Amino acid sequence: MKKLLPRHRNLLIVSLLVLATLIVYWDVQHHGFVNYDDGKYITDNAHVKEGLTWDGFRWAFTTSHANFWHPLTWLSHMLDCQLFGLNGGGHHLSGLFLHLANTVLLFMVLLRMTHGVWQSTFVAALFALHPLHVESVAWASERKDVLSTFFWILTMGAYLSYVEGPTANRYLLVVLCFVLGLMAKPMLVTLPFVLLLLDYWPLGRFTRQYRNSSTEMGPKVKRPFERGLRLLNEKIPLVILAVAASAVAFIAQETGGATKSLALFPIEARLANALLSYVAYLGKTFWPSNLAVFYPHPGTSSTVSQVAVAGFLILLLSVCAIRFARSHPYFLVGWLWYLGTLVPVIGLVQVGDHGMADRYTYVPLIGLFIALAWGLPALLKGWLHGRTALAATAPVLLAMLMVCSWYQVGHWQNSRTLFEHAFRARQPSPLAHTDLGVALAEQGYLDQAVWHYTQALRINPAYLGARLNLGNALARQGKHDEAIAHYERALQTKPGLAEGHFNMANALTALGKLDAAISHYREAIRIAPEDPDMHNNLGIALARLNRPEEARFHFRAALRIKPDFENARHNLHITPSLPYS
Repeated sequence: MKKLLPRHRNLLIVSLLVLATLIVYWDVQHHGFVNYDDGKYITDNAHVKEGLTWDGFRWAFTTSHANFWHPLTWLSHMLDCQLFGLNGGGHHLSGLFLHLANTVLLFMVLLRMTHGVWQSTFVAALFALHPLHVESVAWASERKDVLSTFFWILTMGAYLSYVEGPTANRYLLVVLCFVLGLMAKPMLVTLPFVLLLLDYWPLGRFTRQYRNSSTEMGPKVKRPFERGLRLLNEKIPLVILAVAASAVAFIAQETGGATKSLALFPIEARLANALLSYVAYLGKTFWPSNLAVFYPHPGTSSTVSQVAVAGFLILLLSVCAIRFARSHPYFLVGWLWYLGTLVPVIGLVQVGDHGMADRYTYVPLIGLFIALAWGLPALLKGWLHGRTALAATAPVLLAMLMVCSWYQVGHWQNSRTLFEHAFRARQPSPLAHTDLGVALAEQGYLDQAVWHYTQALRINPAYLGARLNLGNALARQGKHDEAIAHYERALQTKPGLAEGHFNMANALTALGKLDAAISHYREAIRIAPEDPDMHNNLGIALARLNRPEEARFHFRAALRIKPDFENARHNLHITPSLPYS
């Protein structure tokens, strides 16, 4: 049988990787948006919905909306809105295209670095098909994952070119790719550390002679200590950029109120959750069951024995990786890749109420996949039928992952399917009850929605999302007095909640208590002055009290903020002649 030429073999591998990934994810073109972050990223974001505009471009580079500074991610969402409008399928296909690009790039870069054809193929296939990665691909709001990883792998490729021929221009290309990645998601702050790992293996720069990295014609470095120092110095510009990006990310999250205080999540609870999460991600890598969109933070409920076992397992694996580092360096590199790249999201700086998230594994699992792809053949080297066993089991394993991922993709069809699955997979949380309630309310199932909001508040009476949405559902049922009681409770918890004042005002208006309603509308506008609905509804209330000039002022304000607001335009037109009562 004629042997395939390398380029034909590689083309066949890439084609199979793309085909398998398309089979798993093709249904995303029929999926809609979900009510978990898609609103603030896309469907309710006026800047994004307008598509690519100069105002939107300026906004993308100056905002910390959604508690991130990631202008390239915003521009990516704007491009999708320019091309597809609010058709969720188009947005999801863009995410799928980036995932395909990441898969192919990962295969090509690893192949160039290691010359290990089948190991590189296996890593790329695991990356493409693992169920833990479904969240990053099938969730429109997680565009930042697939986009930033695209630049992560491009940075690795540019770095390899630089190592092969160190010139200033090639180093600048590394910096450019890195900066673009940081502008998509600050998760890339750990990339300089990963490049140092790649220097150890497979590039072998700690043990062989190489030219000074800063110029093309630098002196050769021979002593190990000097080699290591040069490699560290080489990363200093990247580290400075990473530190700056980390500072910007922290400020954005702190300003947006996303970071949690030590009073809510004590340091011992954070450390315990970090150890447990490392082990939980490991477990889900090898047995990806009960995956959910939200895993509540355990707080201080973790037992000492659970934390001790997790810590011992991490220590044991670390010692083994170090022990075999000289003979099997890929174990150490893959393990440290996994540990290191999870540090920004492991919860030492607690953001939100979750303890872990599938999406956080998109890059870290590459390290584990590398350790497996190169480690398993090495471990089975002494067995006569080792290669045959691997060749037989690898396709079966990948086929099983394809089936699991295909099912997982189906759960992301819409908000209701997503959170109904979350209930089956995990113990119900306030967030899951609330978001399923929102999905049910959108479909008109108000009684069921009310039940879920009530269950959320039974678990956590201070959960504002459930409190506000319960008020909204009751208001839609005409139970305005009950709705007002819940809005009052929400405003007692958070007096500066613009949405609470706005909803309270709407309920008071429905009861004809216009003076009280106007007071809450004004407070809502004071907190959120650029909300056109608030101005419009305040204008209606003022008009009903025969205060037309004030009403027209707020209708004009609504149109200034949202020029295509037809309801406000109509109200402005008819205000002088309306027979108010």
